[in-house]
Amino acid sequence: MLFPLGAVIVQVLLPGIFFGSLKPGDWRILFEIAERPLWQKSLQNSLVLASGTTLLATALGGALAMTRASRAFPTAKLLDAAVWVLLITPSFILSQGWVMFASPNGLAASVFGAHWVNAFIFSPAGLIAVMTLSKFPLAYLSVYSAMEWKVDSLSQAARLSGASPFTAWRTVQAPLLLPAFLAGAALVFMDTIGDFGLPASISAVYRFPTLPYSIYSAIYTSPIRFDMAGVLSFYLVVLIGAAMTLQFYAMRRSRFDFLTGRAERLVPQPAGRLKLPLAAGNALLLLVILGIPIGTNVWTSFAKTTSGGIQPSNWTFDNYAALFGDGQQLLKGLGHSLLIAAGAAALALLIGLGVAYVLTYSNFRFKRFVETISILTLAVPGVVLGIGYIFVWNQPWLENVGLLLYGTPWILVLASVAGAIPIITRMLVGAMAKVPAQLLTAAQLYGGSFFGRIRVILVPLIRGALLSAALAAFGSGVFDLAVNSILFPPNFLTLPVSINKAFEDLKFGYASAATVFGSVVVIAIILGLELLLRRKEVKA
Repeated sequence: MLFPLGAVIVQVLLPGIFFGSLKPGDWRILFEIAERPLWQKSLQNSLVLASGTTLLATALGGALAMTRASRAFPTAKLLDAAVWVLLITPSFILSQGWVMFASPNGLAASVFGAHWVNAFIFSPAGLIAVMTLSKFPLAYLSVYSAMEWKVDSLSQAARLSGASPFTAWRTVQAPLLLPAFLAGAALVFMDTIGDFGLPASISAVYRFPTLPYSIYSAIYTSPIRFDMAGVLSFYLVVLIGAAMTLQFYAMRRSRFDFLTGRAERLVPQPAGRLKLPLAAGNALLLLVILGIPIGTNVWTSFAKTTSGGIQPSNWTFDNYAALFGDGQQLLKGLGHSLLIAAGAAALALLIGLGVAYVLTYSNFRFKRFVETISILTLAVPGVVLGIGYIFVWNQPWLENVGLLLYGTPWILVLASVAGAIPIITRMLVGAMAKVPAQLLTAAQLYGGSFFGRIRVILVPLIRGALLSAALAAFGSGVFDLAVNSILFPPNFLTLPVSINKAFEDLKFGYASAATVFGSVVVIAIILGLELLLRRKEVKA
């Protein structure tokens, strides 16, 4: 992870280092971003999109989290489920749904007669709105988890001192939630500015270059522009690093230790007269955030034409039949993606288990550094990681030792492992926190070997977390568009690349059918494995 990321930065200063030349580059190229229109526009669009989305998504996610934590109303659990669906669903699938909904002949115009939606969505303000509705779960979960416990004595003391309810909230509750809001805002900013799915989806119908998409274009257009890819990647890394630094600084300056023995778990109170308005508003929100992007994908997969409306004469299975024709390219791509995701999940599970063990049970002096590395790929965009992998694993001397991975499926496995490690580590650290170290120490005193203690004691106790972590890594690996688009070998298509290619060719029906079919297959595999392995666990 560190080597590819470092390679992106080094390549800017030593552009020939990965091609056999140590001649220093002209560092002034970094300032040419102010002179080259495409570079400047990409940076400007990324900053506008990320800043606007951060502001709106943090406000929306925070407001929803505070409402959900404090008030009980029907459909509240559906909001929680929708949040996780949005987190799991790849951004390019959500973006494709919005594009097909808002296109001139899409559902908005042909069914609802809302022709204004096209002009709004395909504008900077509309793209910010789409990203807000996709990224707010990051802020929602951050704030919601921070409201798990409450200490009423603090607010009561403020009220007894004459503060109004709003003043008590502003001076007591709001400062206590500030770190959670800042953490959520940083996550939204980093995820948005590094997002590749939105610009990749809208490129077929609307020109809005961003840093990730321009980096991709620099590599896959002729002539190849490594200088452009390196400079834009450098700025992308700098912006993400600045966001992380600002978050850490703000959280250190805004720390409040308020949990005491009088703390109570926050239980949502009855909404009273707000019950129906909250339920109706939540239902409308769910219809927008899930119904439009996912529902449009499903509808388009069965439609003959997007302008034909929803009448029975416009329904067809031809789009699904096409998946099994044309040399079955889509099925081959799906098979490739499943194999890569399965191999990466297995390797990442072994590495993640080791990392989680070190972080939980060891006194290793550099374990915080290990933790930082383990979560690095959550912040580093896939396109930047992909560019780094090209620089590192495309060296001629690697062929002599059998490690020339670029141009082979193995580089996709390696990149998928890097993306899966943070997911697996976070899940296993939480599970291991519940297993006392004394159990492992007692086994050691009775002569148990290190691997024996892991196999006999730790693994059975966290078996459920291991399964969930592996399946989560597998599911996310199948639809990783950014890494697959940058690194896929010639004549070796994968599922996300196949879907995105069909979408760029304006084959909306085929792309939607491939999305729905691929998602159903992946979900069926995950549910089947979980049901099978959980049943074996119960019998054991």
